[in-house]
Amino acid sequence: MNKNKNLSKDDVSLDNVIIPPEKLVFIPLGGATGVGMNFFLYGYKGKWLVVDCGIGFPGDGLPGVDLLLPNPAFIAKQKKNIVGLVITHAHEDHIGGVAYLWQDLQCPIYVTPFANELLEGKLSEAGLLGRAEVHVVEQDSIIDLNPFEVQFISMNHSLPEPNALAIRTDQGLVVHTGDWKFDTNPIIGEKTDFKALKKLGDEGVLALVSDSTNVFGQKSDKTEMDVRQSLIELVGQYPGKQIAVGCFASNVARMESIYEAAKANGREVCLMGRSLWRIDGAARATGYFKNMPDFLTEEEAMERPIGSVLYICTGSQGEPFSALNNLAAINPNKGSVIFGPDDVVIFSSRVIPGNEKSIALLQKKLKAKGIKIITDKDALVHVSGHYAGEDLKKMYELLRPKISLPVHGEAMELMAHVELALKYGAQFAFALEDGEVIELDDTPQIIGEVYAGILAVDGKRILGLDAEVIKKRRKMMEGGTMVATVVVGKKGNVLGEPQLSAFGLLDPTSEDKDILCQSIIEAVAELDKDKRTQDEIVQNTIKSTIRKFLSEKYGKKPLIDVHLVRI
Repeated sequence: MNKNKNLSKDDVSLDNVIIPPEKLVFIPLGGATGVGMNFFLYGYKGKWLVVDCGIGFPGDGLPGVDLLLPNPAFIAKQKKNIVGLVITHAHEDHIGGVAYLWQDLQCPIYVTPFANELLEGKLSEAGLLGRAEVHVVEQDSIIDLNPFEVQFISMNHSLPEPNALAIRTDQGLVVHTGDWKFDTNPIIGEKTDFKALKKLGDEGVLALVSDSTNVFGQKSDKTEMDVRQSLIELVGQYPGKQIAVGCFASNVARMESIYEAAKANGREVCLMGRSLWRIDGAARATGYFKNMPDFLTEEEAMERPIGSVLYICTGSQGEPFSALNNLAAINPNKGSVIFGPDDVVIFSSRVIPGNEKSIALLQKKLKAKGIKIITDKDALVHVSGHYAGEDLKKMYELLRPKISLPVHGEAMELMAHVELALKYGAQFAFALEDGEVIELDDTPQIIGEVYAGILAVDGKRILGLDAEVIKKRRKMMEGGTMVATVVVGKKGNVLGEPQLSAFGLLDPTSEDKDILCQSIIEAVAELDKDKRTQDEIVQNTIKSTIRKFLSEKYGKKPLIDVHLVRI
């Protein structure tokens, strides 16, 4: 933290850090410590540039929570000074938070055409279409967002139009990669603009902010074209069988490969899952899938002969309400396609860390129905959309940055990226925590931190992750719930037997319930007479008695609620 007391009148005091306006600073508010919720700030001359605004997905420990969002509280204080929000690409962890958080930013948005197609739908659902100022820019464009100049650089990923951003100021050039890999023969979109990257390196790169997702991955000699050929051969091995392919909805190249596999084997293609249809619409609206006929709806596919359709499904990560989970259900939704013994499901995706249990459960359900499962362990059905192996080294050779700021990875990936960055020539490398503020100059240093919390989308409301309702829900899930209704007289004597409702705790046939009721009666009786007339003391005594009993008997710490009725 900055302890300097000799501050100029131009310094801007925000949170617990002083940010000198003459310094170029970088602040991750999401996306530095972990994967998802990418939300990055660049500050200079009192102005702010925001890069990406994504969502995260809650694990099993957040029941009822739909999505996670970076908390924009810090930058919301400066919304009048935000010159723009620039989106690197259309993945949910980079664009999914815009419709939720734009009201806090109220700044112009800059996106390429494919990302804009998806963003429009999100803004429309949020009632922001026409209110949010959106500028559609072509790849390779340069936009002036004084005091920043932002150049879009074509990269490769698993969906159309991924971009690195060359962010120029008179304090130096920063390259912000977004998600990327090097693919010399991409199926969808442009090739990586190596000439532009080299030119940036020759210009002089002060800092590189780069994805770290697959830093431990080994470079594969296989490409999406190889996956396409493998799928063609694989589908051909099961004539007359129903086949479904689960993949990431945003993987436009994979959708085209699956179509080619179907076409080569005399099959039509059906999309199952709303997110797939959204991606299909965006792709066709922006000039992709030009030579492909419209996909079949599920209703149309059911009219075709068995074995003549190849299904593309959502749910490769085990999502509970996805198309694949419906296929695996004992009783699928009415009017759904039915899969049975000897039909085939291909998982054409990688396992995202944290989804192992849900995917294993889905696959177990599919196997129970006699459905054959094929994963990337069995055949070439997936290649990553992220760099691996020597690609990272090549990026550093092209850009030759002075400072490396790895983001978008788990802790071990970030630290490994730091080590590799120094090995590949960077003079400085930092694995920042969300909220840390770093000055970018010849002697970069972390000067403090700002608030960088997490918000939870909980149905129709947005709450802090530490909100009481979420804490209580987690406690209910982990330890159960006990509700005690106790009737006492004016003098504090318990009347009748306490009524206990124990959810996920006591077996109805157990004697423990009677023992606990007697313990409550005795605990109240042991209070001094004057204390028995004070409701709060009596309630706390009952709660303490229940907590002690359940902890000693079951080792549980449930959510406890005491209703005291005094008559």
